[in-house]
Amino acid sequence: MKKLNKTDEQWRSDLTPEEYQILRKEGTEQSFSHQFNREHRKGTFVCAGCNTPLFTSDMKFDSGTGWPSFFNHIEDAFVTKVDKKLFMSRTEYRCAICDGHHGHVFPDGPQPTGQRYCNNGTALKFIPDE
Repeated sequence: MKKLNKTDEQWRSDLTPEEYQILRKEGTEQSFSHQFNREHRKGTFVCAGCNTPLFTSDMKFDSGTGWPSFFNHIEDAFVTKVDKKLFMSRTEYRCAICDGHHGHVFPDGPQPTGQRYCNNGTALKFIPDE
């Protein structure tokens, strides 16, 4: 996979202020604020920073947390790192191509994986199936 490298100035130019804050500065949107939390059509969720496919709609579930949540992801879409902010250890996941921050993964999701990828809706774009 080829990594996408841009300067901070290029990211600021290419992203909306909200996308920049989430993807480049590891921000978090307010829960229940994004339309993708209520997105139920068939399709693919891609990275808002580089359009890399991340999740299919079949991987999405309603976690009740207020953020789009997924129990699995498209293979090789993410890299992870330990995030020790907020005085706890969490697993952050980032786009494998552009290194954009998407959210954190928790071990309280549904089967078959038991994982909950808690994603900022602002970090995503949705491409509906035709």
